[in-house]
Amino acid sequence: MIKYWILIPVLLILFSSFSTAQTLTDDQLQVRVKEVAKTLRCAVCQSESVWESNAELAIQMRDIIRERLVQGQSPDEIRAYFVSRYGDFILLQPRTFVGMNWLLWGGPFLLLILGGTFLFRTLRKWVAQTAPPPPEDLSPLDERSRKRVEQALRSFESDK
Repeated sequence: MIKYWILIPVLLILFSSFSTAQTLTDDQLQVRVKEVAKTLRCAVCQSESVWESNAELAIQMRDIIRERLVQGQSPDEIRAYFVSRYGDFILLQPRTFVGMNWLLWGGPFLLLILGGTFLFRTLRKWVAQTAPPPPEDLSPLDERSRKRVEQALRSFESDK
């Protein structure tokens, strides 16, 4: 009978530690699910993460994340799984310089440089074509033109 009185408290302590360990594991699992789900976009809501969305698809995606974490997959492997199914769109923070992303990041700067160069060359050519002739090429006024200019100047002075 004394054996049972010793065995029962030992078993109670042992089972309570198992249940505490299971709770910690569930809490840790929930934290890891949250970390991964916050980096994925909800395919239905699109402006919310999988963690924030209440759509049925987001709930299913959280379940898949949980299952894969229990299986031992890393968060990067889980993200790669969702990228393989939905494309890069599913990531809330796009990967930089992967595939055609370099064109999205560098394209505007490349277009700005090309456009600036084109504009500079066009303006330089346009200014060179429309520049006034040098003063040596101007012919002096003939006598008739000179008299017309003097008359015009006198008429301005008489109007004052």
